[in-house]
Amino acid sequence: MTVTDFSIVITTFNRLSLLRKAVESALNQTIDCEVIVIDDCSTDETPEYAQELGNKIIYYRNPKNIGHSASVNIGVEIATGKWIKLLDDDDYLALNCIEEMKKAIESHPQAVICSCQSIQVDQQEQEISRSQKVGLDQTIYIAQEDIHYGMLLEQVPFGTPVQIAFRRDAFLASGGWNSKFDLAYDDIDSWVRISQMGDAIFINQYLAYRRLWTGSYHEEFSFLKRLQTHIEIKKNIYSLVHQKYQTITPSFATVRHYLNLHWGFVALFSERIPLFFEIANVALVSPRAWRLFIQISLWKKGVINSSFSQTKYHRLETKVNELV
Repeated sequence: MTVTDFSIVITTFNRLSLLRKAVESALNQTIDCEVIVIDDCSTDETPEYAQELGNKIIYYRNPKNIGHSASVNIGVEIATGKWIKLLDDDDYLALNCIEEMKKAIESHPQAVICSCQSIQVDQQEQEISRSQKVGLDQTIYIAQEDIHYGMLLEQVPFGTPVQIAFRRDAFLASGGWNSKFDLAYDDIDSWVRISQMGDAIFINQYLAYRRLWTGSYHEEFSFLKRLQTHIEIKKNIYSLVHQKYQTITPSFATVRHYLNLHWGFVALFSERIPLFFEIANVALVSPRAWRLFIQISLWKKGVINSSFSQTKYHRLETKVNELV
C-alpha cells in the first residue's frame, strides 16, 4: 500500500461548528491521505469553509438534500483510495488512526473491512465511555466464514462509521449504502454485505472519537422503529451464517425475542414502562431468549471475554455455562 491508498470521506449537513474538528483530524493524520467532504446541500457557511481550505480537500456539494446514505455513496464514488475511512461530521479521529489501520491491513491483505476501537465523548469532548475490545490481542483477524455468526451473537461488533475502514472495490460490489436504512442501521447493513467478500480486522486501539450529544441523528428514531429495523438486519445476518455453525446457531425466533428484550429494557431505562411491556411481551417468558440476552450482556460488560485468536474463532458457550 502507498500513502495515497486511503481516502477519508466526511459527510456533512448544517453542522459547520462540528465539521471543523472532523476535517482537522483528517488533514492532520500522521500519513497523507485524500480528504473528501460531501456537503448534503447545507444552508450554513459550509461552502465558504470549504473554499478556505482550497486544494487541501476535495469538496462536493449535492445539488439538493439527498440524505446520509446517498451522500456516503457519492463520496466513495469520488474517492481514489483503495481503502475508504468514513467519518461523520460530528466525530473525529486520533491522528495516528490511518497509520495504524494501514499497518494492520498490510499484514492481512485478504481483509476487506477493518474496525478500531472508539471513545464516546460529550459536547465538551470529555470521555463518556469506550467500546468493548474484541479478544485479547492488539490485532485480531477474523476469517470471512466466521464473521456473520459473530455478528449474529454480537461478538463481532464492527461499530459505527467512525470506527470503520473498508476496501473501496468491496463497497462498490456490495451495492453501497441503502437509503432504506438511512441513519438507522444503514452502516451495519453495509458491513454485513461488505464482509461477504473477505476477512475482517479488529484493532484493539482507541483511534476514533464518537460524539454523543442532544440533536445527533440517532436520537430521531423511535424505539419501535429501531426494533423493527434491528430485526430486519439480524434476519439478513442470520441468512449468511456459515453452514459450519448450523448446529449451534440459535433459532431466529430466539434471536428475535432477544432483540425484544434488548429494546424493551432500553425503553424501561428511559422510564417508558408501558412501552417496555409492549416491546418485551412474549420474550419475557422465553428461557432461550433470556440465556442469549445474558450471554451478550456479560460480554458487553466485560465479565467474559470473546475468545478470538489470530487463527481460530472459539465459542463462548463454555464460559457462559459457568456463569449463568
